[in-house]
Amino acid sequence: MVGLRHAGRTVCAVLALGLIAAAGPAARGEQPAPVAAKPDLCQRAKFRVVIDVGHTIDVPGAISARGIPEYAFNLQLATQVKQDLVAAGFDEATLLITATAPWRGLFERAQRANSMHAELFIAIHHDSVPDNLLQTWQYAGQQEHYNDDYPGYAIFISNDNADRAGSLLFGRFLGKELQARGLQYTPHYTLPLMGHRRRELIDAKAGVYRYDQLIVLRETHMPAVLLEAGSIVNRQEELQLASPERRTLTSAAIVAAVGDFCAARAKPVEAKATTAVKRVNLAAPPR
Repeated sequence: MVGLRHAGRTVCAVLALGLIAAAGPAARGEQPAPVAAKPDLCQRAKFRVVIDVGHTIDVPGAISARGIPEYAFNLQLATQVKQDLVAAGFDEATLLITATAPWRGLFERAQRANSMHAELFIAIHHDSVPDNLLQTWQYAGQQEHYNDDYPGYAIFISNDNADRAGSLLFGRFLGKELQARGLQYTPHYTLPLMGHRRRELIDAKAGVYRYDQLIVLRETHMPAVLLEAGSIVNRQEELQLASPERRTLTSAAIVAAVGDFCAARAKPVEAKATTAVKRVNLAAPPR
């Protein structure tokens, strides 16, 4: 996430993720549970979702416990999410990659999503902790930094988003789907040790936090969330996050949440049409 330890390592670290995943056990080793078919009222082929790859090659975000830039994790997960959304019928799903560095680059992301007239914006990130909570260890002959205390995902929305209610609704759907697949959120953003990065937990069941200042959430015109998929400075969770199994698990949760959100947003339209028909029938004179 923005504001944590950064380093100018290149995106060739994507290749190293495969090596890290092979070096440790996969995340739970389980496949997503099949979801029962249910009526889908949304028009998936026209529902435009923007999947934002957090950070850039040159400003790659946090550095994992084994020295891999966050951007590499973000790119792999976001790419799979986009592919899985298209496979699920969301043909307009778009992968957003921005080379422009913050802060201008953050406004550029929001502007691009707005220009696409997207219905949903999802920023993909992987988490760390403030620098003062990091410890050092040796990995592959290099000194690296880690913190094993706070595994788990976190979901953020902004109250300043143009559709705050929609953002919270999607955040709740996403938290529900992640937990249905055995994942839990991290509560450490509520602790005093987080200092100025401490956040209000607005949904203690789903793991949704309030972060009004995040530009990509504040400046977007559609519902928007930022997902921290897990902690890459936690040495055990880093191995899991680098594995294809964990990416598949997280991606499946995101796709299911998008489906739920799209259907929920379609229901009021259908209800209004039904109500309008009833009103016309009531207004018609009896025969």
